Amino acid sequence: MTSSAWTRRDFLRRTAAAGGLAVGGSLLAGACSRVEEGGNALSSARESGTIRVGIAGEVPYGFTNEEGRVTGQAPEVARVVFGALGIDQVEAQQVEFDGLIPGLNARRFDVVSAGMFITPERCQQASFSIPDYLAPTAFLVPSGNPERVTRFTDIVEKRLPIAVLSGAVEGGYAEDIGVPPNQIQTLGDQVGMLQAVINQRAYAAVLTNISLNRLVEDNPDAGVEVTEGFFPVINGEEVLSAGGFVFRDSDNDLRTAFNEELRSAHQDGRWLEAARPFGFTEENLPPEDLTTEQLCQAPGG
Repeated sequence: MTSSAWTRRDFLRRTAAAGGLAVGGSLLAGACSRVEEGGNALSSARESGTIRVGIAGEVPYGFTNEEGRVTGQAPEVARVVFGALGIDQVEAQQVEFDGLIPGLNARRFDVVSAGMFITPERCQQASFSIPDYLAPTAFLVPSGNPERVTRFTDIVEKRLPIAVLSGAVEGGYAEDIGVPPNQIQTLGDQVGMLQAVINQRAYAAVLTNISLNRLVEDNPDAGVEVTEGFFPVINGEEVLSAGGFVFRDSDNDLRTAFNEELRSAHQDGRWLEAARPFGFTEENLPPEDLTTEQLCQAPGG
């Protein structure tokens, strides 16, 4: 692992402790949303020209770069969509991943913009946009992948320890497919997952292939590689891993307008232009017939 990765993570932790960041990196003055309970979120955001989003500091979905700018696939797509809605300023507050939906519902921000997967459990807590992207699961393994791991069933059969990210869906995938809990290490960030593989505390780390490819790109001398991406099969059904933006249940006006513009951005190339710098391609675009309702009812999430 390179020293730059540790520097980036330390920076992110300091950022989280300090509070939210605006697009240019300036500190936000308050923790509460400008949209008061019972108000019209879309009208309020248009009037102020500003929307507040929550991120989790996860590269490449939503993070603060070394220059102090909030960026990543989700914030950049959010800028495209909200800009088209007449909302030009996107401000971000960074919290732990598992605090995103609680923070949203506590009105600390108005949208989760962190590449969060759409799962049945999360759908009970808040309302998701249409699917924003697809991201296959993959394993971060030692170079050469000596144990030839390509699926969770290999982890089960070979009794290998794995590392998963706290609050992410991969730990649930592993358990549902039969990986014993004592083989699963839950860690707080991607750097910790990388270290677990390097130090052989875990044979593999599990996350989306997009995240892991970026991790290897940022740490070229770490002696690790990423397996080919796949969608887990749980109870005989393939589980599509699709991410989206998250809104409070009461903010249907904002979510509806966002969905219309996001769908347009998928179709006219604006989404790809915004997402490509973070490792996304046309293959990550969700099929048009994939719906949030389907994902909210899908098994295994």
